[in-house]
Amino acid sequence: MDELIPRERTVLAPGAVHVPDWLSPERQAALVEACRAWAAGPAPLRHTTLPSGGVMSVRSVCLGWQWIPYRYSRYAEDAGGARVEPFPAWLGDLGREAIVAAADPLLGPPEEYAPDAALINFYDAAARMGMHQDHEERSRAPIVSLSLGDRCVFRFGNTEDRGRPYRDLELRSGDLVVFGGPSRHAFHGVPRILPGTADPPCGMKAGRLNVTLRVTGLPASD
Repeated sequence: MDELIPRERTVLAPGAVHVPDWLSPERQAALVEACRAWAAGPAPLRHTTLPSGGVMSVRSVCLGWQWIPYRYSRYAEDAGGARVEPFPAWLGDLGREAIVAAADPLLGPPEEYAPDAALINFYDAAARMGMHQDHEERSRAPIVSLSLGDRCVFRFGNTEDRGRPYRDLELRSGDLVVFGGPSRHAFHGVPRILPGTADPPCGMKAGRLNVTLRVTGLPASD
C-alpha cells in the first residue's frame, strides 16, 4: 500500500542513516530465501548462550565468521563445530550499494567497503534484543543492517551507555540502516516486534529477519 506521506531518508546521528523501503519486494524475497538456506547449515540457526549463562531470545546464523560472545571464529564452536559458510561476494556488493544509498561521507568511500561477515538474527513475536554495542570487530568500518518480515521498534542510542538519549523508530521490511563514523559504537537494540505486519511479497508470513554486514578486520587466513 502506498504511503499517504512517504517515509524519507533520515539521519539518526552523525554517521547513522535510515533509508526506508530500500530493498524492492523482489530483492527482499530473494534475500529471505538465501537466509532460509543459510539457516539449514552447515552452522545452523541457534540460540546463542552468553557467558553469564543467559540465552538470547533471537536465533542466529553467521556467514564468513561465527559470532561467539564476544569474539569471532571460523568455526561454529557453539553450534556443532562445523566451519562457517563462506561470506558470498554478492552480499558484499549489496553492502557497497547500501553505503551508496546511505549517502553520508562519514561512512567512507563505498568502493572501499569490504564486509567479510554477516550475522543474521531471526525474531519471533516474543524475541527482543537489549541495548548493546557491536565492538568485537577490529575494524571501524560501518555496520549495514537490513530488515525483512515483521516490523519492529528499533532503538538507536548514544555511544556512552544504554540510557538516554536514544531514539525509537519503526523499521519495516526492506528498510536499511547504516551506522559508522562517530556512531559506529552507538548502543542499539530491538525492544519490540510488531507481529502480523510482514508484507506477503517479502516471502515471510511471520517473524523478522535482520541481516547485518560487518568488516571484522581479522586476517583472511584465520
